[in-house]
Amino acid sequence: MAHAIVNFILQSLGDLLIQEAVFLYGVEDKVLQLQTELMRMRSYLQDADRRQDENESLKNWISEIREAAYDSDDVIEAYALRGASRRNLTGVLNLIKRYALIINRFIEIHMVGSHVDNVIARISSLTRSLETYGIKPEIAEASNSMHGRQRALRRSYSHVIEEDIIGVEDDVKILESCLVDPNKGYKVVAICGMGGLGKTTLAKKVYHSLDVSNNFESLAWAYISQHCQARDVWEGILFNLISPSKELREEIANQRDEEVARMLYQVQVEKSCLVVLDDIWTTDTWKKLSPAFPHGRSSSAVGSKILLTTRNSDVPLQMDPSCYLHKPKCLNEDDSWELFQKKAFPKIDHPDLEMKKLGKEMVERCGGLPLAIIVLGGLLASKPTVYEWDTVRQNINPYLRRAKGQEQCLGEVLALSYYELPYQLKPCFLHLAHFPENLEIPTKKLIRIWVAEGIISLDQNEGEGEEALEDVAQRYLTELVERCMIQVVEKGSTGRIRTCQMHSLMRDLCVDKARQENFLVVINSWNVDETRGASRARPIGKVRRIALYLDQDVDRFFPSHLKSHHHLRSLLCYHEKTARLSEWGLMKSFFNKCKLLRVLNLEGIQGQAGKLPKEIGFLTHLRFLSLRNTKIDELPPSIGNLKCLMTLDLLTGNSTVQIPNVIGNMHRMRHLYLPESCGDSIERWQLDNLKNLQTLVNFPAEKCDVRDLMKLTNLRKLVIDDPNFGDIFRYPNVTFSHLESLFFVSSEDISIVHVALGCPNLYKLHIEGPIRNFPEPHQLSSKIVKLKLKGSGLHVDPMPTLENLPNLRLLELQLDSFMGKQLLCSRKGFPQLKSLLIYDLPNLEEWKLDKGAMPSLSKLEIANCTKLERVPDGLRFVTTLQDLEIRSMFAAFRTKLEKGGEDHYKVQHVPTVVFCYCDY
Repeated sequence: MAHAIVNFILQSLGDLLIQEAVFLYGVEDKVLQLQTELMRMRSYLQDADRRQDENESLKNWISEIREAAYDSDDVIEAYALRGASRRNLTGVLNLIKRYALIINRFIEIHMVGSHVDNVIARISSLTRSLETYGIKPEIAEASNSMHGRQRALRRSYSHVIEEDIIGVEDDVKILESCLVDPNKGYKVVAICGMGGLGKTTLAKKVYHSLDVSNNFESLAWAYISQHCQARDVWEGILFNLISPSKELREEIANQRDEEVARMLYQVQVEKSCLVVLDDIWTTDTWKKLSPAFPHGRSSSAVGSKILLTTRNSDVPLQMDPSCYLHKPKCLNEDDSWELFQKKAFPKIDHPDLEMKKLGKEMVERCGGLPLAIIVLGGLLASKPTVYEWDTVRQNINPYLRRAKGQEQCLGEVLALSYYELPYQLKPCFLHLAHFPENLEIPTKKLIRIWVAEGIISLDQNEGEGEEALEDVAQRYLTELVERCMIQVVEKGSTGRIRTCQMHSLMRDLCVDKARQENFLVVINSWNVDETRGASRARPIGKVRRIALYLDQDVDRFFPSHLKSHHHLRSLLCYHEKTARLSEWGLMKSFFNKCKLLRVLNLEGIQGQAGKLPKEIGFLTHLRFLSLRNTKIDELPPSIGNLKCLMTLDLLTGNSTVQIPNVIGNMHRMRHLYLPESCGDSIERWQLDNLKNLQTLVNFPAEKCDVRDLMKLTNLRKLVIDDPNFGDIFRYPNVTFSHLESLFFVSSEDISIVHVALGCPNLYKLHIEGPIRNFPEPHQLSSKIVKLKLKGSGLHVDPMPTLENLPNLRLLELQLDSFMGKQLLCSRKGFPQLKSLLIYDLPNLEEWKLDKGAMPSLSKLEIANCTKLERVPDGLRFVTTLQDLEIRSMFAAFRTKLEKGGEDHYKVQHVPTVVFCYCDY
């Protein structure tokens, strides 16, 4: 982790040297010297990070390295920001004051230079100390480290079979079918999931299945270590497949690597083979092994196949994009309890009732993870008293981490996923420790916080062209999902991850590592004991990130617990209910003391007075500020000091917020959420300087000229209610090529065709208001996946246009969007549509749906279309439909669809049919 921190601080210094060299006047040489020393240290840190668990002194040295790196960033950036502030004052000072400022600056240069010299000396000394521990500047083999030994303990053997296997019968049948059914045609079958899920156990069950063994002429099992030698793996598989004589073994041993690979390749071409590759971690490992495995027709001719287990779903997709990817689920409550009983009560048929109660509580904490349940059951099997069981219950997390099952320590199994993360992903993973357990994490906000913190940096950008930091962060998030370290809860209409969360035990690992690395401190007013325990366990060092779990009485913990943390960089607040602050004035001391803050999330905290204190202006390093749902109704002019802001969320819950005319000077702004009204001032704003702006919600039409938008060429999302919006498309060459999401209120004068042609890459389009001429299919972006129309007043059926949008997945026709009597959806129309909502169409009498239309529809809602007498007959052919909701329709409409009704045959195949307010 120290390697990751040093790396992104190096990037931060590099950015300052390139982008803001003018503000580093007088200390440029010191910064370059510091950068050189950090680069020298970085070459040692990958080895040091890997080996720190072997030596407590080494762990302490690495902790000091982290602090030194952070200190260097603090002092340089603070100086640069003060330089920026001085530059803004130039020209407004009289001569005497200017000379005084110059003298003070020379004094400051000397002080900063001395401070940087001290940091450089510390880093140089620490680097020399690493050498005394045998740390080398090149990457050492992980097999020599503790993590290498952990992997060795995990080595699997096909003949060692777990007897107590619960809840995998359906998984085994699915996998057997994929391997033996010739009609399915899979050449690669993968079992993918987080550590401890039972992937290897499941693979062994399939490997020893009679159906599988009878289907192949030869079978082989190979355990793939993280740093495997391809030659050793090839030989092991080859010996399993051909059972060679002693002479042939010796002959193979003397062959060159390419000869062994060719021989193994040929065996799989000539006879049907099943090769199991257990615990393969990376695509690079597969690239080393792949020369010995046939691809395409050469393997399918005789039916040779590969079954693999992995924590990284990208591995099988690289092996074969058409592979079968099987993701086992955690055990349900009943299966979890059955497995636990087999381990905890191996010889007891009727366990003590109190033990059962305690056992069920502890099993629930395992979250259905088989290895956790096995470890827990094995631990408790040796503890015969209720007192001992209750002791384990009270301290279940450390017990689970330390206890062993099947020679595997649960903590080590899960920790392997962390140790094997690329350095740039480690801070992203540790950052997830901020979020309370069971919270669905909103990924859009998460990504913006990562960017604001500096966790995502441009030197990690690969390939040609410029990639936005948010896109890099999205890639990292996806990779954490692929590595099974976080779980997707919900995806948006475009397929991007909308919310995610962590398995409870993976989160425990995350929180534990974040504490060990002094990455984060949690202050928990929901559970004071937990906070105290965490504080005792926290390593000594400056607190730089705090997650604050608040109850309703905010004053007890906030901000009194925070104002002493002068080096704080990030404060994220969470609360289950509305958190109330007696007055916003209490924040003054916090704002005054924590001037290095980069991220401040106050979402949902509500104070009595609605004005944010002027001391907010001291937070000149701030990159992320969320005041959403705070009920704040006025911002002070000092908010203009926050020139580093990248994300500003002012959706405070008040429709009007008094905002001074300073937003246009925040040139780094990337995501701006404004209230419906920005105040009473008649002063005009200019936003055309915000060249980096990607998100603009509620364009302030009363303050700005809509033509400012023409210079915001990086916009990706725009929400605007301005009758003049369409006018800008009358200018030549006005194209928003990056715009992906547009919500605008139209008027009779706006040409929707011109807007559509000016936004050629839209994915989401929401139009409220009248539409004079609806575009033809070729005039709309073919990428559109989500379309909402409201108040359009269309008299011509829009379906012939909409059904030809090839990627449309969600369609809503809301209030008065269509004023005609009939909608017609033709055969093969809407090929990708998943969700259709038809609301408040007062004139709609008939809806025709041809057979073959909407072949992917899974959700349908019809509401308050009171002239519509029945659902279309073609609905019976939409076999993908899972949910049908009918709301605010006449009782006669409902009766026709209910069992025994004349139209019931149209919806009898739908698993869920719900009626609401259909009684009139």
